[in-house]
Amino acid sequence: MKSLSADPLFGQENAEEYAAMLAELDLLRRKIVELEHLTDTDTLTPLANRRAFLRAVDRAIRLADRHQTQTALAFLDVDGLKAINDAYGHITGDVVLLHISERLRSAFRATDLAARVSGDEFAILLDHVSEDDAQQRIGALVAAVANDPVRVGQKDLSIRLSWGLTMIRADDSVDVAMGRADAAMYRARSAQRSDR
Repeated sequence: MKSLSADPLFGQENAEEYAAMLAELDLLRRKIVELEHLTDTDTLTPLANRRAFLRAVDRAIRLADRHQTQTALAFLDVDGLKAINDAYGHITGDVVLLHISERLRSAFRATDLAARVSGDEFAILLDHVSEDDAQQRIGALVAAVANDPVRVGQKDLSIRLSWGLTMIRADDSVDVAMGRADAAMYRARSAQRSDR
């Protein structure tokens, strides 16, 4: 009868080096994930930033082309944020932005994406939704924000949002879709001002 013997692939000292190398690789992987999160997250709010949002819009356009999915793109602008910053300071303005971002996070599904795309502008992608349903959801959010003032000292600040919405089309480019939503928001803001 023949005996079988096998040399270990790694000697004891090599096994320790290999384990240390695996631990370093695991740490490096976690750091990469953390950096990717930081590059896709707004610096003030816990929402996605413009860069991450633009990638998501691009994906939504490709899905609209391939799968005929319905995705709504909404722009929201904080009315009077400059006046709040001037009257109460930028920290108060930041509190207002954080307040709105928390409302956005709690108002939508996990499949939707909310982002802060510039100083006082937010954007939302609503997946698998009709235009009427998207209008109702955004309208309800805007009403909820207006009915939930931000407390500053002894004063309650009412927050108003202007908003516009468009549906993603299969033949859109990211710039065209974003431009349409932005234009819809500015039309709505102009209409609100003329109603006052």
